[in-house]
Amino acid sequence: EVQLVESGGGEVQAGGSLRLSCAASGFSFDVYSIGWFRQAPGKEREGVSCISASDGSTDYKDSVKGRFTISRDNAKNMVYLQMNNLKPEDTAVYYCAAVGMAIATMWIPVREYDYWGQGTEVTVSS
Repeated sequence: EVQLVESGGGEVQAGGSLRLSCAASGFSFDVYSIGWFRQAPGKEREGVSCISASDGSTDYKDSVKGRFTISRDNAKNMVYLQMNNLKPEDTAVYYCAAVGMAIATMWIPVREYDYWGQGTEVTVSS
């Protein structure tokens, strides 16, 4: 059974940090690129960051560049999203997702992702 399980969400004040984790199982993790997405109430799901399977290259949404860092540990089937200097506009449910592509960029449509987690909620208060 394919599973992606997010954890690490919570409530923080603006300027604070959180580290999200995504635990993967049931598929060949090391050949899948992984993306982090978020969805705020009343808004569409949007890509935040992604990391490639082939070389670990990364890509970010412009508004999080310099604040968020994505990483992966293929030995543990884990992906992380370190979020620093959080802002109220970062408030959303965050999802990790897997796509069967060697290289990932922010241009890959949401619909192309094969597997999704259930999400973890992040709330940033001002």
